[in-house]
Order: sequence, then C-alpha cells, then structure tokens
Amino acid sequence: MNNLAAVVLAAGLGTRMKSRVPKVLHRVCGREMIALVVDAIEGAGIEDTVAVVRAGSEAVQQALGGRIGYVEQSNPSGTGHALLQAKGSSPSATHIAVLSADVPLVTPATLRRLVERHIESGAVITLVTIEVESPGDLGRVIRGQDGSITSIVEHDVADEVELAVNEINGGVYCFRAQWLWPHLDELSPAANGELRLTDLVAMAVTEDERVESVRPQEPEELQGVNDRVQLASAEASLRDRIRHDCMMSGVTMPDPASVYIDAQVEIGQDSVVMPNTHVKGASKIGRDCTLGPNTVVDDSTIGDGSSVFASVVRGSILDSGVNVGPFSHVRAGSRLASGVRIGSHAEIKSSRLGQGTKSSHFSYIGDADVGANVNIGAGAVTCNYDGTAKHRTTIGDGAFIGSDSMLVAPITVGRGAATGAGSVVTKDVPADALVVGAPAREIGKGGKTKRTNK
Repeated sequence: MNNLAAVVLAAGLGTRMKSRVPKVLHRVCGREMIALVVDAIEGAGIEDTVAVVRAGSEAVQQALGGRIGYVEQSNPSGTGHALLQAKGSSPSATHIAVLSADVPLVTPATLRRLVERHIESGAVITLVTIEVESPGDLGRVIRGQDGSITSIVEHDVADEVELAVNEINGGVYCFRAQWLWPHLDELSPAANGELRLTDLVAMAVTEDERVESVRPQEPEELQGVNDRVQLASAEASLRDRIRHDCMMSGVTMPDPASVYIDAQVEIGQDSVVMPNTHVKGASKIGRDCTLGPNTVVDDSTIGDGSSVFASVVRGSILDSGVNVGPFSHVRAGSRLASGVRIGSHAEIKSSRLGQGTKSSHFSYIGDADVGANVNIGAGAVTCNYDGTAKHRTTIGDGAFIGSDSMLVAPITVGRGAATGAGSVVTKDVPADALVVGAPAREIGKGGKTKRTNK
C-alpha cells in the first residue's frame, strides 16, 4: 500500500464528553481511541498517516509520539475543513483513507477490504456503511433505484423519507487523491457554517463518477463515541471481541462476561482466566498460567506455568512457575525468578527475588535484592524508609529470615545466614552467621545448621 496514505480526523471539540481530556484520548479497553484507530491503519499496511488535531493538542501528540504526522485545524469548521488541512501532507499518495478518531473499533480487515474495493472498482469515493435499527443522528446513505449511492444526507437536513432510511455512513472513507483535493475546495458551507465531507458524495454522482461501499465484518466496528454512554458501549463491544479472540486462540474463561482484558494484552495457549479478573495495559501472559479469581495484572509479564490467585501484580515480571496469593500485592519494579512462592498477605515492592525463594505469609519486601532459595518468615519486614530516603536490603542465597524479623536498611544479610524470630537487624550479617535479639547480635556461625527450617 505504498501509494496509500491515511488521515485521522481528531480535531473535534468533544463537548458532549464533558471532560477536560480531549475526546480522542479517552480510553477503550486501556487504549486511547485515536491509538486504536492508528493501530488499525498500521494493521492494514498503511504506513503514511497524519492526524488533524486542534491547536494546543500537545497531549494527543504525546500519546502517539512519532508514529504519525500532525497538522492543526485552528478553527474547527466541519469534517471537510478538517480534511482540507491535510492537503499536501502526503503528496505522493494516489489514494487517501480517511477515518474519524472517535470511531475506534474499525478493524484492519475492514480497512483492507475498503481499499481493495476502492482500487478494483475505480471509484473516486468508497465508504463503509451499515444498516442499523435506530440510526439516530447519523448520516443516511441514499441510494437510487439501481442500488447505487446518490448522496449522504445528514440528520439535521434530512426529510421524513430520508430519516426512514436505516443505512448509515460509518465515517470511514477512501478517496482518489487526484479527485479529492480540488473538490474539497469546492465544498459549500452547510447552514451551520461547516464544510461537510459527506457532500463530496453528491458532487461525485453529479459528475458521473463512481461511488462504492463496503460493509464492516461486524456492525460494532462503526460505533461512534460522542459521550460517556457511547464510550461504555464501545468498551463493551471491544471487550467482547478481545475475549472471543483469546478463547479462539486457546485461552479458557469459565465465565467470560466477568473477565476484563485490555486491547494490548497477550495471553498464551492453555492459560485459564478465572472470574472477576482484570488483565490490563500491555501485559503478556505465558502458556499454562492461571489468573484469578479476583485478580488484577497490570502492565506485567507472567511466565509459563505461573499462577496469581486473588492478588494484584503491577509493572512487574514473574518468571516461569511463580505462585502468588491469595491477597498479595506485587508492586511496580519487581521481578520474581522461577519457582518463587508468595503466599497470603505479602507485599513486594521494587525488589528482585531469586529462584525458589519463598515468602509465605504477612511480609513486606521493599527495595530488596533477595537471592535464591531464601525463606522469609511470617511478619518479616525490610525497613526501607528512614523518613527521608529509601534504602536497599540485600539477602544472600539460602538465607533464613525468621518470623517478625525487622531488617533495617541499608543492610546485607550474607549467604546462608539466619535471623531469629523477632530480631531487629541493624548491622550487616556475615555469611552463615546466626543473629538474634533486638538489636540483633551474632551468637555463632553456621546459621544453616543452628536454625530449624520449617
């Protein structure tokens, strides 16, 4: 599709959203609406895209970065005026796809079909249409007796006969560039002063040019979002699509309706997502995992064969065979190596836990580097904050941290060392030493042999 460019119309005021956030940045399944549209464009193989944004829309540009180009519409005056701002942005393109940023559910497959029909038919305009039971305030697609499109009539100027038409315009088009740009200059303002892109259809028909249409794969693709109710409806539709695609790719969901999965999530084959589970952000879940019930995984990577039960994992990496929960919280910046077990009511924050380490109940591990095969007893706490700054704790391989131990950072507990129950450790503990008391004192070497590891 090297001869094709796309324009995303994203300069609307969005007053019905009643929000300080630009409408196109409201999220559907964890993804900004405009980002979903750009995802679909890129998925269809279109590499040259520009968005028409309002002046002062730096937030939109920050959300998408350098993926696309931007032009400003300083004084929004309708869709035709918006598209006109992109004139000259893609001079080598022979065809221009045009999409609205508030129609976020269109798929790459539908865009590919649109472009293919447009090019094969030789049309100057091809649009995506659908028949609906209640068209509401959407533009009606008017056809002649031979079934060809003759015009698109907006709701505010339609008569009773036209209002009875159920075929609506989805706001997704493909134009022949050589025809489009000069005809945009010829648009006349509507009664409200706007230049309407839809008026191009009647102009093409008057000139005996061909106008074609395609239908989307699913009617939900053309849902527009103008207020919070429509935003929730779009979210529900996309959520259904995501769950369906996951299950068809080999993921089990005993109760799909209670599961929430964001648009960027990846879940491996033979994993199970139990009821009331939320998988958010750009999370990647491996094969043979079990999530939930009652679990949140946000922007995290979960390795093969791991389970997270009734717990929260955010911004972290769990390697293979890790078990978390119930009622635990793995906070951002943590990494749990393979075979780690985090039991009930434990919190892990900005810490690395080595292979086979266990923290089974009621512990806090914050700003810590924990080695392999460490046993952390119930009630153990790394005291990482002195009221001014955070400090790190280092625990060597095979160490044993007794119940209710307080490790006052910065501190190092050596390889194979042990702390007795209730110890308050304020100084580094040598390898294989056993320390007890408050403050803890060393009572001998051979920590491994002096403790009872249960």
